[in-house]
Amino acid sequence: MASQYNRFTEAYNVRLEAATLAKNRPHPIHLANTEELRYRRPFDCEFPGQPSHIASYTKGLPHDPKTGLLIKPNDFQTFIRALDAGDEFSIREVPLGPQIPEPRFISGIASTPKADGSPTDVRAWESMAAGNTYDLEGPDAHAVTMPPAPALDSKELVYEISESYWMALVRDVPFTRFDDDVVRDAVRSLNQTEWIRFLAKGGPLPPSLSDAQRKRLRKPFTIDTVFRGVTKGDLEGPYLSQFMLIGNSGIANGNKIEDGFVQYGAHRVDQKVRAVEDGRDYMTTFKSFVDVQNGADVRGREVYSDGFRFITTPRDLTTYVHFDALYQAYLNACLILLGMKVPFDKGLPFQLDDDVDKQQTFATFGGPHILSLVTEVATRALKAVRFQKYNVHRRLRPEAVGGLIEYYHNNPDSEIVAGVKPLYEALDKDMLNRVSMHNESQNKLCDGDVPRMSDFEDGESSATRLLPMAFPEGSPMHPSYGAGHAAVAGACVTVLKAFFDHGYELRMPDENGNMVPFAFVPTRDGQSLKNVISEYGNKPLTVEGELNKVCSNISIGRNWAGVHYFTDYRESITLGEKIAIGILEEQKLTYGENFSMTVPLFDGTVYRI
Repeated sequence: MASQYNRFTEAYNVRLEAATLAKNRPHPIHLANTEELRYRRPFDCEFPGQPSHIASYTKGLPHDPKTGLLIKPNDFQTFIRALDAGDEFSIREVPLGPQIPEPRFISGIASTPKADGSPTDVRAWESMAAGNTYDLEGPDAHAVTMPPAPALDSKELVYEISESYWMALVRDVPFTRFDDDVVRDAVRSLNQTEWIRFLAKGGPLPPSLSDAQRKRLRKPFTIDTVFRGVTKGDLEGPYLSQFMLIGNSGIANGNKIEDGFVQYGAHRVDQKVRAVEDGRDYMTTFKSFVDVQNGADVRGREVYSDGFRFITTPRDLTTYVHFDALYQAYLNACLILLGMKVPFDKGLPFQLDDDVDKQQTFATFGGPHILSLVTEVATRALKAVRFQKYNVHRRLRPEAVGGLIEYYHNNPDSEIVAGVKPLYEALDKDMLNRVSMHNESQNKLCDGDVPRMSDFEDGESSATRLLPMAFPEGSPMHPSYGAGHAAVAGACVTVLKAFFDHGYELRMPDENGNMVPFAFVPTRDGQSLKNVISEYGNKPLTVEGELNKVCSNISIGRNWAGVHYFTDYRESITLGEKIAIGILEEQKLTYGENFSMTVPLFDGTVYRI
């Protein structure tokens, strides 16, 4: 009985020690960018002088069909009160969608019945109260933070929304053909933004820049660096991480890694994705834009091609991140690393021969341990990023910035969007002309049987400057900053870098049994992979580099879709990293073994647990 009592007491003390570790982490001050109340309505209109909230996330609240802007300022305050309360009763009081009788929606795509004949539904907000929940492990959702998001009138947003537009224009250019003229034009255009020119000039930086902004400055782009991530390994080898393409050899070496089959027990999962129709974007009419801002649920109306292929174009990558199981890419990466017998971090125990260690890893420090942990951190990261999204920053999505640009272009004297002028005037007009021509071409298409031209009045131009979206429904129903995919990516990849030997060079056996480096890319038709390591000087890719790259691929894949900005990716992966580090620190207290893990961080430093 005494022994049992001691175990009870020891277990309790371990929990106390973990709780004390979490408690002693400093809880930061959460700072937003002060825009929420900055922009005001004119005094000669309804709700005179009240906030217009043009720089805030308002998707789902009732929007004016003529302006695409929030109708009643008080609806936004009701929204905030519900977020702070976090209970289902307060949330039910928030007005959702257009508050008008049927038909609720005005665009062809949204007013057309669904396949089963039912009308288009309205989408609710996603997990509004998640940031207010508590966890029994890892940093509290409020214990990590992100710096203020770029403001509507900032030079940084000029660069970010320009990148969003260019990404939309090059969605169908294969990753292996980024020497295409339109990509070169994107490079020239982005390099002309003042945000990029800060470092290009080589002189002292403006003292007004915060530390966070200085860290986010980008060097001038080339076709080899544009649209890529900023972590170690992102600029090494092909654009796509090998973990997004290759598989493992499977049972009895039944596959080659370039077959792209990931072993799941006795099953195998194909890395190929369903191919969507090339060249088709959405939300290119103002009516469809307004309907989506009013919460029209037009999910599932994208058009697919026949068959599957390896991720070949940015559009393929957007399909992956449209439907992924959130931690899917990192679970795959873990299975691939285990299948390749990549060694664990040198600080972990039981890596000697069995006749020395006298035990094998499994429940601890083995496959089941790492496979479960790499998925476990995902929900913790989601809760932390939800708090930032809803309760701190409430940043408007890129699609909403496109709506502001379109409305300002057609109504430059409208006082309610006067705050858009600095952004609009700083944008590359050639880029906007390309967008308008692209959208004019898109608006010759049909959504189902409904021509997009039915969204335009007689004589109204279909050459809009809206942000062309990869998904009919545009962004998810929650604010932009931070990014859920990126926060989860940061957390999951950090766990993998902690467990595996991050400096290990990736190699495979050749036909003679020699271990040789590899760097696979899809063939032009996307049906197979080819090894192009010779194009990169036969320099081996590393575990750390390819894990960082898969983190960036998934995060920036959301940018390719038009639903996130660069800063959403950059700041969110760091937030996820902090969540993972905290969980690993607390879990270490529960083991009897004396071990360590050396984790390379996204900022280039190394953290030892």
